[in-house]
Formats: sequence, C-alpha cells, structure tokens
Amino acid sequence: MPPQPQPSVLTVDLYKGGDSTIPGFVKPIKLASNENPLGTSAKAKAAYHEAAEKLWLYPDGAAAKLREAIGRRYGLDPERIACGLGSGEFFSLLVRAYIAPGDEVVQNQYAFSLYRIYAQVAGAVVRSAPDTGLTANADAMLAEMSEKTKLVFLANPNNPTGTYLPFKEVRRLQAGMPDGALLVLDAAYAEYVRRDDYAAGVELVSGHDNVIMTRTFSKIYGLAAIRLGWAYGPQSVIDAINRVRGPFNISGPAMAAGIAALVDADFVEKSADLNTRELARVEGALKALGLDVLPSVANFTLVHFPEAKSAPAADAFLRSRGIIVRRMESYGLPRALRISIGDETQNSALINALTDFMK
Repeated sequence: MPPQPQPSVLTVDLYKGGDSTIPGFVKPIKLASNENPLGTSAKAKAAYHEAAEKLWLYPDGAAAKLREAIGRRYGLDPERIACGLGSGEFFSLLVRAYIAPGDEVVQNQYAFSLYRIYAQVAGAVVRSAPDTGLTANADAMLAEMSEKTKLVFLANPNNPTGTYLPFKEVRRLQAGMPDGALLVLDAAYAEYVRRDDYAAGVELVSGHDNVIMTRTFSKIYGLAAIRLGWAYGPQSVIDAINRVRGPFNISGPAMAAGIAALVDADFVEKSADLNTRELARVEGALKALGLDVLPSVANFTLVHFPEAKSAPAADAFLRSRGIIVRRMESYGLPRALRISIGDETQNSALINALTDFMK
C-alpha cells in the first residue's frame, strides 16, 4: 500500500489561478488575476537585477531591511512586522500556529478560497456566514462564532466581490469576537480604496492583541512574480509566525525589489489613479449594456450575466477575442465573471467585445 496523506488533505479542492494563455493568441489580454497593468516600478526592477548579482549568498532570514522599510513607509514598529511569500503564506502560517483538528475558522460567504483550503488541511471546521448583497455581514459572522473559533478571516476589500466593510463595522466585528479568537484582516487591495469610511486595519492592530493585518506586493506594486508580502500584528502573533515559517522564506532579490518599490510613490499613485479612472469607465460601460455590475473598490469588478447571455458563453466569446477573465463557479457564483481592470487599450477591447456579445 502506498503512503497515504492525512485524510483532511484529500478533502481539499485544488486552488486554480487565472489562466495566462489562449491557444492561437501569442499575447492575449489577461484580465483574470488582478495584476497591475502598468507592470512593475522601474526602481524595483533595477534593484532586483542588482541583487541578482549575489545569488550565491543566503538572504537575511529576518528580512530586517525590508521590515525597516515597511515600518518607515507606514509608520509601524518593524518588530511587529513579519515578511512572507505574498499574503497567502501568512494564511497558511497562521493556521499552522493556531489551529488544531476540530477547531473552527469563520469567514464570510464569498471569502477568498485560500482561507478554506488551508483550514481544511489542518482539519478545522470552516463556518461561512451569509453575505448581505455580496458584502460581508459583521452580525452574521459573529453569529457563527463560538468558544471553538480560533481564526476569523476577513478580506477587506473582498476578493472576488470587490465590496468592503466600513471601518466601524470591522471594529464592531473585532469587539464582539470570543476570547482566544484572532481576526485576520486581509488588506491585499487596500491601496486601491478611496473611501473615507475605509481603513486597512493598522489602527485596529495597534490597539488590540487579537488582530493581524496582511498586505501584499503583488497588486499595486506589480511584484506578483516574486511572491512578497508582509503582516503587522501583536508581538506575540508575529513571534508565533516567525517560529513556524521557513528560515529563508524570502529571496534576496525579492527583498531588494520590495524595498525599492516602497519608496517609488509616483508609481503607486499612477497605478491607483489609472485604476480609479478605468474602473469607473468599465463599470459604466458594462452597466450601459444591461449587465449587473457589482460596485467595486478594488482593481477588478464582478459582473453578473443574464440566463440568455450566460457567463460561460461570455467567457468563451471573450476568449475567442483573446481576452482572459475569471469564471466564478468555484465560488458559488455561476452567473458571474470577475474582470480585472487593465489599461485603457485593454479595457476598450473588453468593452468592445462584450458590446458585440450582448447584441
């Protein structure tokens, strides 16, 4: 009999990222993975290449210079910062540190799928609270919690819906959690949000011992390929993360690129401005076609299609035009497509293609 994995592992659905290729198209328009259409900061690329001249050296396992750079950029104590492989590694590390078989993890209905995947691997019971209008509901999430709840995941803004909870609701969620539960605020898209009632979570983490905020360099910083992220949390939680993570989990070139990206404010501002402008244009154009467009504060939009012009048919039509978007059946949203916001040319191609499809 061959070796067998733990039974909980075999219950997990494989995570599938957005496609990158379409047969017959040398360079398709990829609007499936919420990547930055402006690419990467030139300063970050230069730093990456310079660091690549020292590939034979081990990186700093403590990521001290990167943590210091993050601390300067956001006004945070570097000792309360941990660095990892994008946001995703932190979800895995937190589950490893805080979850035993039979413990409970609470999330909202349309939460990012990695939360459930990592929780199931650890043998946790995942409780999903119903959304209201495809937006997380603090009261519904609190109703799912018990003394067995150890982790509460909240992506804010949420992926794949693009909706968000105002800060007062996040604060109310944190205040109502049972003792021993840790709130994980996934703020991967925070830099795109331009709402007065939104906060990524820095203030909440600073004042409480049961909240941690995760961030990523993959989105607005355009560094998805190098897998780089960070977390800000209570010292005790950061200590637990550092005890279970790999000793050299981030490469030297990745750290160098991240440090350079943090100081390139012009690139970040340009990226955010483009997204704000093009998100409004795309959502307006698709609404004018009669499509049900969920208002988004991130760099993507969730679009529902009617039965007569279904989401799978729209996806196939877009692929025939060389455009890749993300189908949502795995999230229980079979009528929807998640569409990343590209640059002006890419978005115009998308609008023109969907205009032809809806005729």
